[in-house]
Amino acid sequence: MALATGLGLAACAGGGSTPEPGADGNASAGTTTAEITFWDPYPQHTEGTPWDEHVKSCAPDGSTIVRSSAPQTDLFNQLTTAVKEGTAPDVVVLDNPMMPEAVAAQLLATAEQAGIATTGIDENLMGPGVVDGVEYGVPFGSNALGLYYNADLLEEAGVDPATITDWASLEAALEKTVATGSKGITFSGIAGEEGVFQFLPWFWGSGADLSDIGTSEAVSAGQLLSGWVGKGWAPRSAATDNQSAAWDLFLTGEYAFAENGSWFAAAAADADFKTGVIPIPAKDGGVAPVPTGGEFAVAPIQSTDASDHYANAAAVIACLTEGEAAFTTNETLGYLSAKPDVRAEQVAASQLWEPWVAPIEGAAGRTTELGSEYVGVSASLSEALQGALNAAGDASGVETAFQDASGY
Repeated sequence: MALATGLGLAACAGGGSTPEPGADGNASAGTTTAEITFWDPYPQHTEGTPWDEHVKSCAPDGSTIVRSSAPQTDLFNQLTTAVKEGTAPDVVVLDNPMMPEAVAAQLLATAEQAGIATTGIDENLMGPGVVDGVEYGVPFGSNALGLYYNADLLEEAGVDPATITDWASLEAALEKTVATGSKGITFSGIAGEEGVFQFLPWFWGSGADLSDIGTSEAVSAGQLLSGWVGKGWAPRSAATDNQSAAWDLFLTGEYAFAENGSWFAAAAADADFKTGVIPIPAKDGGVAPVPTGGEFAVAPIQSTDASDHYANAAAVIACLTEGEAAFTTNETLGYLSAKPDVRAEQVAASQLWEPWVAPIEGAAGRTTELGSEYVGVSASLSEALQGALNAAGDASGVETAFQDASGY
C-alpha cells in the first residue's frame, strides 16, 4: 500500500545491490536533456535512501535524475496541471487504479509512443495499464494481501491453519481462538481506497462482481466482516484503522489473525511470536482473488521536445525494470516482480516471498474490467463497507448499507 493515497501501501526495504550508472537496462542513446525529472509517490524514501540512490543511478550517460515525491492524490493533481502547462516530468509513478483515469484525462503517452518495452510481464499485473486494448507504462511489481496468523495462539486453541479453506472454517478458527482468551482478527476498513483494497478479497471471494455491488453475494461479504465486529472478534476501530494501524494491533500478540500485505513479511518474521501466512479463503472454498497492489512507471504526454522526453522515460524505466536492476527495484520497494523470472530469483534469495507468489499470480486488477468507472464504484463500495462495519453484525443494517450505496 502499498501504499499510496487510497491504498497507503507500505513498502519494506529489501536487499540487493544498486547498479552503477550505465548498468543493465541503462541507455545512453537518444537522450539530449541533461536533467531528467522523475516523480514518485514514495515520500518515505527520502534523499539518500536506497530507493532514491537506485533511481538516480539509472540516469543515462551525460544526464542526471532529479527525483521528487508526493502522496499519490497530490501527485496525480500535480501531473494534471503539469501536462496542461507543458511542464510534465519525464517519468511519473502512478498507483495502478489511477491508470484508466490518467488515460481518460489524456495525461499519458502510450507505451509504444514512448518506446517502453512491456514484454515478459504477467498479463494480470499488466491489466490495469491496458486501456481499450492499448498499453501504457509498466508495473514494477506487485504486492498482495494474505492472512497472517499467530502460530502460538492457534496452537493453544488447537487450530491447524491448513484446515482454513473457506469462510466457515475461518469462522470456526476465530471462535476457537477467542474462546481461549485471545482476540480474533485485525483488518483495515478505513473509508476510501485503502479499506476497499482490503475488502475486495472478501467481496470477490463471495462471488460478487464490481458491476453490481448490491447483490446478495456482496451483502454476504459485508455481513462477514460486520459480524466479526459485532461478535467482538475484530476491533470496532477496524472502521477507521489503516493498514499500518491494523498491523500494529496484530504485533501486540493478542490477535490470532491479521489480514494484511506482503510488505509486512519481513516484519512478521521479526515479531516476538511465531507467525505464518495463508491465502485469504473464498466463501465456498479455494483462494479468493486479491487486488493487485503496486504502481506503474509511465511517460506523461509532452507538448515540447516530446521525442527527447520519451527517450529519457524509456531509458530510465528500462533500467528500473530490466536486467539485474529489476531485482533491486522490487526488493527495495518490497514488491514481487511483475516478471516471473525475477520473482523466481527473489524467492530463491528469500523464502519469505514463497507464500506470496500464488496470490500475486492470481491477483485481479481493480480497474481491468471497469476502467475509469472504477473510481465511482470504489467510492460506493467504501460507503457500503463503512455502513456494514458500523452496523456491527445487524443483518438488516448491512443489507441497507449495500442497497443504499448501490442505488437500489
